[in-house]
Amino acid sequence: MADISHSFGGDLTTAPNGDLATASGTLLGQQRVLRRLLTNPGDYIWHPTYGAGLAQFVGKPVNRLQITAVIRSQIFKEAAVARQPEPVITVAGQDDGSVFVEIRYVDAPSGQTQILAFTVGA
Repeated sequence: MADISHSFGGDLTTAPNGDLATASGTLLGQQRVLRRLLTNPGDYIWHPTYGAGLAQFVGKPVNRLQITAVIRSQIFKEAAVARQPEPVITVAGQDDGSVFVEIRYVDAPSGQTQILAFTVGA
């Protein structure tokens, strides 16, 4: 089922026909995983426990184990992420205080490996 396409932190976009762009399949799964990881708990008033709040780690000494644990605790709440094989999560601190994250996971509906890489902060 398609949903409105929205990249976290970006604007809504239009499709070539002028309607709002939609996302489905693996793209929709990636958008949902990223939104969950970057949303702060409490930001959605109807779902106060939704979100990992990765921005809380920006500008602090990087604790890779803690960040990985937070990601792992949230990522399986998305139906798009297969439990087996387990996702591979890489976390690295950057000189500017930002945090780089790469997640390799299997998209549950398609069975295809997905790579989601992003930087939080700066």
